Amino acid sequence: MTQSPKDSSAALLRHSPAWWRGAVIYQIYPRSFQDGNGDGIGDLAGVADHLDHVADLGADAIWIAPFFTSPMQDFGYDVSDYRDVDPIFGTLADFDRVVERAHALGLKVLIDQVWSHTSDRHPWFVESCVDPGGPKGDWYVWSEPKPDGSPPNNWLSVFGGPAWRWEPRRRRYYLHHFLSSQPALNLRNPAVLDAVLDAGRFWLDRGVDGFRLDAVDFMLHDPDLRSNPPAPRPAEGDYPVKLFGMQRHLYDTTQSGVVDLAERIRALMDEYPGTTTVAELSSQPGALARAAAYTSGGTRFHMAYTLDIMRRPFTPEALRQSIAEAEAHFDEEGWLCWAFSNHDVERVASRWGDGSPRFAKLALALLLSLRGSACLYQGEELGLTEAEVPYERLRDPFGINFWPQFKGRDGSRTPMPWRARERHAGFSEAEPWLPMPEAHHALAVDRQQADPDSVLSFCRRFLSWRRSRPEMVAGSMHLAGGGGPVVAFERRLTDARLGERRLLCLFNTAREPHSVPLAPGWALIGDPGCDARAGEDGVLLEGWGVAFLSYDPEALGVTAGDSLART
Repeated sequence: MTQSPKDSSAALLRHSPAWWRGAVIYQIYPRSFQDGNGDGIGDLAGVADHLDHVADLGADAIWIAPFFTSPMQDFGYDVSDYRDVDPIFGTLADFDRVVERAHALGLKVLIDQVWSHTSDRHPWFVESCVDPGGPKGDWYVWSEPKPDGSPPNNWLSVFGGPAWRWEPRRRRYYLHHFLSSQPALNLRNPAVLDAVLDAGRFWLDRGVDGFRLDAVDFMLHDPDLRSNPPAPRPAEGDYPVKLFGMQRHLYDTTQSGVVDLAERIRALMDEYPGTTTVAELSSQPGALARAAAYTSGGTRFHMAYTLDIMRRPFTPEALRQSIAEAEAHFDEEGWLCWAFSNHDVERVASRWGDGSPRFAKLALALLLSLRGSACLYQGEELGLTEAEVPYERLRDPFGINFWPQFKGRDGSRTPMPWRARERHAGFSEAEPWLPMPEAHHALAVDRQQADPDSVLSFCRRFLSWRRSRPEMVAGSMHLAGGGGPVVAFERRLTDARLGERRLLCLFNTAREPHSVPLAPGWALIGDPGCDARAGEDGVLLEGWGVAFLSYDPEALGVTAGDSLART
């Protein structure tokens, strides 16, 4: 049965102006969530019909990837009309139904906004091409060629090749950070910024609760178009598959003026109390420091997440480093949104783990225990593994360009499995736009929700338990212990009514069991369904195991400042 928002303490968070602090945001990739009209492609009708699943999970909000009018060269991230729904996904009425249904279930609605670039079929770009002296002549980033006809500098596209494309209608080069069909907007032009903000206002007026802002690091470039310096290379080895990594991206990305853009965007959001923003940052160096700078002061983005976390290795050292950086950079104003998976990276169960349900549970518990908000990508609650998509079925231009060394993003975008015994696992009656892996049938929602030991059941229990622990949602975070495979940190909250609450979180990053000795005062909690065991010498965690311990200093006559762990 679907849980009413009034049935949990999370209702207080959802109805607070700062509901997003500590919230769990469920990302929906609509092409692959559910097909509502039987054409093999997921759509907004399918989203509306399956929001009960998200509400039952215990999430606070949904984030829907682009569904706007688009030629779909990059599957919606090449927008040709910011104010309409692409017919593939339905109509504006279908979108309104999604908002209405989500709000009835107590879910906030965030949608993608792609403001760093448009499609080359957007009317703005067409006008900019054919009328250089007109009102939209400088709405995109144009440059003359060098005397020899080559591009103005050495900037590279993420998707391969130069970041400049010659436009014969205008006889100039235009900048594109991704596909050549995705020209970069000139957001230094006030008229352009006003136009995209007006597009955002259109959706806020339709009732959305916030935006996930795509490719924020790519919103601005160096106006002098200086060439990037080379990146350090290993002493040995061939060139990388993706040449983008051969440069230090000092001038084409991560410009300081993004702070000014953030303040303009925040001013718009402040006109709509209770709305929020999540800025997507790249994996370029200094990502967590940028995330803190972009969300500090109460006048910029509300939250930020970064691909940098996902691209780090799954080692105890790397995890401790991420937590230490988050502790160092984020104060009470700045806010981090953690994410381990999304539609652009390999699924976490395969990228960091062995694909087992045990590892999937570990990854979920870790993600949902860190200080900040969290994004769950559809299928992460099922422990879905990365799909192997044969070359002839690839749709992602990124993967097609770099096959076979890099297989692209299609493996994380395959359809959601809903019913194990049905054709295409209940996603569609037609052949899906991407193949449904046979292994994912066994991980379907209907099969897992009937199994109390499944990843889905664990995720539901964990989110319910998390809502009952205010220190997990709003508490501070402090690394604990030393080296070894067990990553430990404490969540603390001092509350006038509840007093001081302390929770020790332990995560075994190894496949083998590991014992953790503890100082007096800590008691093992069994509520979230973890399988650690307490002994005379401490806590024994199974491989990929998780444990949570609460602290009661008064029972032992010790002070709250005493040592908490000797890991």
